[in-house]
Amino acid sequence: MPIPTTSRHMPVLRRCVSPDERTVLVARCQRPEQPMHGEYLLMLTKRRLVVTQETLLWRRLRLHLNSELRHLAHATWTTDPRTATVELAVTAIDDVRERFTIKAGDAEHANHVEALLSYAFLARPLDARSGAAA
Repeated sequence: MPIPTTSRHMPVLRRCVSPDERTVLVARCQRPEQPMHGEYLLMLTKRRLVVTQETLLWRRLRLHLNSELRHLAHATWTTDPRTATVELAVTAIDDVRERFTIKAGDAEHANHVEALLSYAFLARPLDARSGAAA
């Protein structure tokens, strides 16, 4: 990912994530249902999913999604090795289904993105009090 892209999004991302959070994945993505609405940057940590949007015409940044993983429901992802893409879908706390397509470049990178999503969404620590995923 180009450094200028990351640098433009960094101020918005910093406001959403605490300095001690470990970043799992940073990737450019698109929304399949709105391909002409600009570019999105997805940042996934062990606790949070943050997605920022940059508009096409004015290159303005806005926060699209900022949620703790425990507040996201029905997280699914599918990998298409032919197109080297990974589609991530989550239901936000307001019951809106969000879909993002990550272009990985090749099948090996797509598999790596899939593994990182599994790591973040499936390998959550257990809550000591209830035994449920935190």
